[in-house]
Amino acid sequence: MIDEGIAYEEMKDSGVTYLGEVPAHWEVRRADSKIHVTKRPIHPHDVANRQVLHYSIPNIQKYGCGVVESGSDIEADKTLVDRTLLLVSKLNPRKGTVALAEPSPEYITLASSEFVAIEPKHCSARFAKYAYSSEPVRLELSSRVSSATNSHQRCVPDDISKLELPWPPLPEQTAIVRFLDHADNRIQRYIRAKQKLLTLLEEQKQAIIHQAVTGQVDVRTGKPYPTYKPSGLHWLGDIPEHWEVRRLRNVADLRVSNVDKHVKDGENPVRLCNYVDVYNNDYINKRMDFMHATATNEEIERFRLEKDDVLITKDSETWDDIGVPALVTEPAYDLVSGYHLALLRPRPDRLVGAYLLRALQSKGLAYQFHVEAKGVTRYGLSHAGITSAWLPLPSLSEQTAIVFYLDKSSANIEITITRTRRQIELFQEYRTRLISDVVTGKLDVREATVNLSHDTKSMDDPSETGSINDAVSQFAG
Repeated sequence: MIDEGIAYEEMKDSGVTYLGEVPAHWEVRRADSKIHVTKRPIHPHDVANRQVLHYSIPNIQKYGCGVVESGSDIEADKTLVDRTLLLVSKLNPRKGTVALAEPSPEYITLASSEFVAIEPKHCSARFAKYAYSSEPVRLELSSRVSSATNSHQRCVPDDISKLELPWPPLPEQTAIVRFLDHADNRIQRYIRAKQKLLTLLEEQKQAIIHQAVTGQVDVRTGKPYPTYKPSGLHWLGDIPEHWEVRRLRNVADLRVSNVDKHVKDGENPVRLCNYVDVYNNDYINKRMDFMHATATNEEIERFRLEKDDVLITKDSETWDDIGVPALVTEPAYDLVSGYHLALLRPRPDRLVGAYLLRALQSKGLAYQFHVEAKGVTRYGLSHAGITSAWLPLPSLSEQTAIVFYLDKSSANIEITITRTRRQIELFQEYRTRLISDVVTGKLDVREATVNLSHDTKSMDDPSETGSINDAVSQFAG
């Protein structure tokens, strides 16, 4: 089913660069000829102390749907969803955050002001959703933003509503939607299966790390330590008799970078280690692909990365992404810490950088950062919230032994995690390509849609799993 699309027999130039050729019988028209931008404002006092089904960008990106929240926490300038609306994000259009919002009989349904709320009039709402989430459209909207920073790019509502889009006849839109829903369901189920495996692997890794950095096991013997004492912290419990518990400020120096992503005249060129570099990697080295920016001599001196520095994510859209660590294993003269990061420089007579990395990877220790994170739509850690965190502290030799043990015992898990993440990426890339090819008319799926079964196959079916694996393998080359 996944690869049954064929090329249309007759194509024409769409006259739009980002669309290329489209089927000869399709229209290419501005979106506002098919949809209507709507705004149904609601005042906060109308929802006070009531349950609200809230469509926000973080909710959509994390859960794919609205999330029930307390009305007292809802800010002003939201759109009331009293009928089916297509929500297209103005923020960071390259991410293609798009959702269909439905009114709920149980809750007041509201959409964030960061969305353009669209009411489909002469088109399939689901076809429009796929069109706006397709890669050519996302890239075109991204090219029109006027924001100065990559992290907070916004496009104006007119760019969304007046964008040229391809429109097949309505019956064909319905067929395309059915095909993509069918394919997307299977791809997403396969991705979820891989994500479940990834979660289990991460939990196994977490358990090994937690046992070692909290002293539940002596990694040199594989057995518990002979004697323990109360740590004085309820979440930590007992620790080995000879261990200490120290606040981070007593064993490491904190530096919070103010180096932004701008290029300024009169400053020195640098490479910037940013949030995503830390969030996506356990280790930072000079050979990675970093953003280019500029910094003053004083900023370079203060925020240049050194071997054994540990960087943590200081700000994030969600509280549980706070405090994610990465260890600098290979510095460079032009590599500096970027904004939204905190740099922890271990004092070499007290703390091993690689041990600090492993300790902060433990959920028990990271939880301290989660509870200290402050914010509503964006969360952040204060200096005190970082430096006041507690750290179980064995001797330097034991710290080194723990690092060696964890590197060795988690090596196979790390390999499987990396492989699984890559498989997920490939499926996501394949899904993106499939949607783009179908909604822009590069693949004709009408015949394949006729042959679709109304029954949903289980992903346990070897033929179904195999067909998707084969399709993605061909896509990946």
